[in-house]
Amino acid sequence: MFVPQPISAETRARLLAGRLDPDAVAAIVRMAVQEDLMGGLDVTSAATIPADQRSVATFGSRQHGVVAGLPITAAAVEAVCGDAASEFEYLVADGDRVEPGQRVARVTAPTRGLLTAERTALNLLCHLSGVASLTRRWADALDGTGAVVRDTRKTTPGLRAMEKYAVRCGGGANHRMGLADMALVKDNHVAAAGGVGEAYRLVRDLEGTIPVEIEVDSVDGLREALAAGADEVLLDNFDTDLMRTAVAVRDELAPGTKLEASGGLTLEVARSVGETGVDWIAVGELTHSARVLDLGLDLEAILD
Repeated sequence: MFVPQPISAETRARLLAGRLDPDAVAAIVRMAVQEDLMGGLDVTSAATIPADQRSVATFGSRQHGVVAGLPITAAAVEAVCGDAASEFEYLVADGDRVEPGQRVARVTAPTRGLLTAERTALNLLCHLSGVASLTRRWADALDGTGAVVRDTRKTTPGLRAMEKYAVRCGGGANHRMGLADMALVKDNHVAAAGGVGEAYRLVRDLEGTIPVEIEVDSVDGLREALAAGADEVLLDNFDTDLMRTAVAVRDELAPGTKLEASGGLTLEVARSVGETGVDWIAVGELTHSARVLDLGLDLEAILD
């Protein structure tokens, strides 16, 4: 029967430094390991590995990319093996570019526990590194334009904080974490409220201090949003010519308001969009469609 072990003080500190809640990470790791064990035990490892055997193993990349999630990987190993029984060594830092064959971490731990934790650790590490790698490609495409790629709420349920952390590791920025920390007035809100200005007023009447972003699909809509006082305006499905017009209108009427491009954007057009003068580019695929970065775990030495 799996009895979750607490994560180490060092891992907690690293998670906190990445603006991740250590207790939330520990809970996700526990759930993932329990899901893997299905209430039983790792029969393969229990049958083939002596209970007292210890090993040294390395996590390594098999592709070019950006690594993210190493403290979460450490948390997975510690949850199974225990802090006192395992030692996790960071060979790179989250956000570093890696190449095929490069080792990213080394762990010394009981072999049984290490192999029981392997799939949970790799599922999280490969997924988050995939998010960071895709984000870095967008960030590289936008380099020098002044625009920054930003994520959305199109995240995996339960993994939002981790995925948004991975976006930061890849050089992107985070949009709102949830529905309470920022208002985003979309077309359905406008329709329900009876107009852009009225929707903005109603939001401000309820919450007077949070930022308010308004989605528009035309330059006339942009003018209305700027007149209402929007802190940010989301330009929905504007082409690049229309984006340039929107930037000029913003610069004339409300130069302090930020503009975000959204809708059908691809890496191939990222730079041309960034060069229009918008501040952010919203990309849902950073979290909902990123391919994993292929990393693996290999035993290096049997100690006992």
